[in-house]
Amino acid sequence: MTEKLMTQAELDDLRGEIDRLEGEGRRQIAERIKTAREWGDLKENAEYHAAKEEQAHLETRILRLRDRLQNASVVEEGAAAAAGVAGLGATVEFVDETSGASQRFRLTSAGQARPGDGTLSFDSPVGRALAGHRAGETVVVHTPRGDRRLCITSIS
Repeated sequence: MTEKLMTQAELDDLRGEIDRLEGEGRRQIAERIKTAREWGDLKENAEYHAAKEEQAHLETRILRLRDRLQNASVVEEGAAAAAGVAGLGATVEFVDETSGASQRFRLTSAGQARPGDGTLSFDSPVGRALAGHRAGETVVVHTPRGDRRLCITSIS
């Protein structure tokens, strides 16, 4: 898996979720399995099988979160913007040279990205293309419909 950039707050949230799932989440599933076992024959016990399936989903979720944690790289949000460079935490305004449309997004980690709300993943194709560039520069984003040229108008 590749390195995932995130803020310290996101890293703390990730650790908190892992702790919650490994503690309370596992205890709740164990209790459900224990209760279902008491109901008798496990071959025909739908509640037992459902609890075991939920346990498998929980363990998969924990493994995925642990993988993200292992590959996390913490960056100071907004440090790039302070230097006038598009980066994590920066708000970047740009114009699509083909359509003339102006857009403004705050670059965030993938977990916080909500394009409809004005945030864009730093790991998205547009985010990667903008990264490291300054106002006045034009970047090229490769898309299935062809290349898009984006002229950065401001970074804050």
